[in-house]
Amino acid sequence: MSPRRFHIATEDEIASGKVTDVYFERTEVALRARQADKRVVGEMRAVSLPHGWPWAVLAGVEEVAHLFDGLPVNVWMPPEGSVFHAGEPVLTIEGDYTTFGRLETAFLGLTCQASGIATRAARCRVAAGDRVLLSFGARRMHPAIAPMIERACYIGGCDGVSTILAAEVIGIPPTGTMPHALVLLLGDTVEAAWAFHEAVDPDVKRIVLIDTYNDEKFETLRVAEAMGEKLHGVRFDTPGSRRGNLRQIMAETRWELDLRGYEHVQLYASGGLDEQSILDLNPVCDGYGVGTSLADAPTINLAFDLVEIEGLPTSKRGKESGAKFVARCPACGERQVIYWKRDPGRCRCGAERTLLNQPLLENGRIVAELPSASNIRAHVLREIERLSL
Repeated sequence: MSPRRFHIATEDEIASGKVTDVYFERTEVALRARQADKRVVGEMRAVSLPHGWPWAVLAGVEEVAHLFDGLPVNVWMPPEGSVFHAGEPVLTIEGDYTTFGRLETAFLGLTCQASGIATRAARCRVAAGDRVLLSFGARRMHPAIAPMIERACYIGGCDGVSTILAAEVIGIPPTGTMPHALVLLLGDTVEAAWAFHEAVDPDVKRIVLIDTYNDEKFETLRVAEAMGEKLHGVRFDTPGSRRGNLRQIMAETRWELDLRGYEHVQLYASGGLDEQSILDLNPVCDGYGVGTSLADAPTINLAFDLVEIEGLPTSKRGKESGAKFVARCPACGERQVIYWKRDPGRCRCGAERTLLNQPLLENGRIVAELPSASNIRAHVLREIERLSL
């Protein structure tokens, strides 16, 4: 076997269960030696959410569907992009244990990280309101998972992503401005702005990075005077050692632009942003490029437990036995965790409740619609419309 050039698992290695904790493999060996395999039901949920977040966004459903495709199991999950809360089951699987047991490491990983990223993106979306929100964080993580990271950012509410491959996977054009390298190589911000304008596709908005050499306010005015109506906006990526009060710097720049008739020039910020800094900058900022806090979002600590064996409810200590679904009222939004074989019934407001957990696979066949990333994003935006941080 030739050495790997990159330390990543292939799709086949993930689907075959090679990326598993070894104790699952040893459990299979022990069960088969005793001929003790049994039909079970297991469920995945988070006891709590990171940093006391009141809600989270489910991501990774499409990959989970492909992971189980062809295996003799039944799987239920809420649609991708659904909002869920601590204690609510987001995956239920039924089948012979040795059929899927070794995949636990994989299906947890597919949902835990992607859901954390999508949730942080959704929180930034709530904070930003209708301002532009872009994903700039792929460089902070292994490039092999850049498409997953940026897809989760996009479905969570980002308007665009920066990496070319991720944009291709999602089906949108990549979004970006210019790096400091362009300004440094040409030796001047205005020169870099003109070089970008003259060479780059005219459909790309002319947004100039203005913090490479000089004061942001005066560099912005230089670029605005040079480019006029051709300039769409400027980006503040001021390093921490020079940042001071970024909100005040941007407020001063806005004032000077407007005073000189450049009201059309938009102000964008990037560098070390999260939902809290977005809230602080909203009064002076038109859009954000968010990097590390998205790519390095807290993982949702989902855990998987067996809750039924051969049709009988069971559980380990600290867990409730019996499989569970979430009954949700479409009228008032009230939610309740119920035993999975019970009718969802009516809400206290009188409306018929529906089950959030829907069939994803039946006997190994994908039966749920796997919507496009754009449709999932639209679903998330509807879900978080009335939510707060």
